[in-house]
Amino acid sequence: MIAITNSTIFNGKNEVIENHMILVKDGKFEAVVAQNELDKSYQVIDAKGKIVTPGLIDVHTHLGISEEGVGKEGHDFNETSDAVTPQVRAIDGINPMEPGFQDARRAGVTTVQVMPGSANVIGGEMVVLKTVGTIVDEMVIKSPSGMKAATGENPKKYHGEKGRMPVTRMGVAALLREKLIEAQNYINSGQPERKLGLENLAKVLNKEVPLRVHAHRADDILTVLRLKREFDINVTIEHCTEGQHIAEFIAKHDVRVSVGPTLSTRSKVELKDKDWTTIKVLLDAGVPCSLTTDHPVVGIDYLVTSAIHAIRNGITEQQALTAITLDAAKHLGVEDRVGSIEPGKDADLVIWSGNPFDLRSVPEKVFIDGKIVN
Repeated sequence: MIAITNSTIFNGKNEVIENHMILVKDGKFEAVVAQNELDKSYQVIDAKGKIVTPGLIDVHTHLGISEEGVGKEGHDFNETSDAVTPQVRAIDGINPMEPGFQDARRAGVTTVQVMPGSANVIGGEMVVLKTVGTIVDEMVIKSPSGMKAATGENPKKYHGEKGRMPVTRMGVAALLREKLIEAQNYINSGQPERKLGLENLAKVLNKEVPLRVHAHRADDILTVLRLKREFDINVTIEHCTEGQHIAEFIAKHDVRVSVGPTLSTRSKVELKDKDWTTIKVLLDAGVPCSLTTDHPVVGIDYLVTSAIHAIRNGITEQQALTAITLDAAKHLGVEDRVGSIEPGKDADLVIWSGNPFDLRSVPEKVFIDGKIVN
């Protein structure tokens, strides 16, 4: 049992708590209580002058499936043999010993969603993991956590240049519709023969998992929302780079959004309106938002740096923290386990040397499931 005493607690729920201590038992938060004398069975960690936050969450990564410093041999995130591959699963391509996981822990990131890339119109299933472990199956919080889809330039580039559909944005939307209709027919037929891709898409149609769609441009975001209405499915908008232009319309659709990687360059046409104010405009419109690095597009150790830039452009520190903790957990559907410092949740936390939104501050101790991992 562990007691973290004398700290300032940013609990992830827009609350700052002083003069309290965090009690951890059996890998879970046991209580947050006022400072008092402790039973001697607790190991005391004095965090005087420090700030404690929940473990950070990056909702959109290719961690371990796009290995750094390896090259082609470590690129397992895009199954580009076909434009539609709902049968593949990110979990089968993740190397938990890839150095990016260590970078994540050092940066205070304790939970990530790992997904296929955006080369395909439908890319496959994704998974939510803790960032510590050597056996990926034992790191899983939720599997599957969604089905990846992509609009815009990427599927057009990867497949259109090979002379196959999609060549246009119309083609991207048509392939999505076609495959969802095929899955509907599969469900209605009583599933006489197992077809893995259609089984996986059936989870989307039955609202067991959301369709998580890569969409940068405003017109692509509108296509995603159109499909949501047509098929009555749950979706999240991934990236939402031009979301500031249509924020009020997005807000009408009960969707969650991940914003980023805004720290990257304008490397293609659909990023030309990339702006740090996007998340503020979306939040002001009532759209729940998370921040992402899209690791390795931007290194996962820059998640807090991204939050700092968002603060510089108008959001509050507590909004920024929520975007990489509790709202991120809600984006992933794992808020019962992680995202805030509350009794019963996994004891994932970070003890910072100072304000986490000061670039000079560092994670001094990182806990996952009540154990120090950094």
